[in-house]
Amino acid sequence: MTTHPELVGDYHVHSTFSDDAVSTLAENIAAAAAAGLTELRLIDHVRASTTWVPEFVAAVTAEPVPEGLTVLTGVETKLWSVAGDLDVPADLTGVDAIVIADHQWPGVDGPWTPAETIDHITNGMPRERLLGMFIDASVAAMVRFSSTYPGKSAQLAHWFSILPKVGLHEDDLLDEHLERWAAAAAATGTVIEVNEKWDCPGPRAVRAALAAGARIVASTDSHISTDVGRYERVIAILDEARR
Repeated sequence: MTTHPELVGDYHVHSTFSDDAVSTLAENIAAAAAAGLTELRLIDHVRASTTWVPEFVAAVTAEPVPEGLTVLTGVETKLWSVAGDLDVPADLTGVDAIVIADHQWPGVDGPWTPAETIDHITNGMPRERLLGMFIDASVAAMVRFSSTYPGKSAQLAHWFSILPKVGLHEDDLLDEHLERWAAAAAATGTVIEVNEKWDCPGPRAVRAALAAGARIVASTDSHISTDVGRYERVIAILDEARR
């Protein structure tokens, strides 16, 4: 197995603050230490209406952390529109990073569900235009974030996971798409995670990010502590990207 520097951390781990996760903050921290990780980002799902972020930050701060492990915080929010809007609460005090996810397609006036996006394709919207919209939204979100939230990090969660949900693939992205996306990440200091659960972004996108000088991290997107720091797909992606 090839050793990659990214594998010393897990930057996307959910706890019971998310309604679809089963492990506590303490269980995730213990699992990270047992896996020999040196960095862990605990994150949970938010919307603009979410009010428990201060409680989450306080709970993480109160947890004892084993020597040699650094615990970071984050909230996972949705990319909302081509303009780069995010579905994020106003109070982010104490949160280290906003983890931006592509759960829906960023439309002109708000998000499109996968079904709505497929309808646009069926009704004649060119795939090239649709992919251009997605890259525009990605770049806009990174640029807007860097100016709106100084001192906080942005992280792209399982980027391009939306593509297969609408009948597209990373191979449909042009080189210029990936180069523009990667350059924006490098210029804004946005972290790009390679996600075990969703098996993305793929080697070609990671290669573009590395070439641009963007920071790459590994994540499991764990919803149960037994998955924390356990990588197979991420290793394969990183191996291929670095060949």
